[in-house]
Amino acid sequence: MPAIVKCPTCEKQVTWSAQSPYRPFCSKRCQLIDLGEWSSENNKISSAMNGDSEGVDKAEFIEEIEAMLAQNDDSFFKD
Repeated sequence: MPAIVKCPTCEKQVTWSAQSPYRPFCSKRCQLIDLGEWSSENNKISSAMNGDSEGVDKAEFIEEIEAMLAQNDDSFFKD
């Protein structure tokens, strides 16, 4: 039996299955609302500010992330 979850945007119940292409969201609209919240920085993942990242080359790290994003499927933005 598939799990039932609440849409993070509108809290409507969503069946977690292949028949729910926007899961955990109930619709493309709710998915895009959430994306807008993240892009306007209303949502963020916080982390403690400490010196653990001092040894990391930030330019190299950004290049790695950009390379991973370039390889990803663009179907998220297509309908």
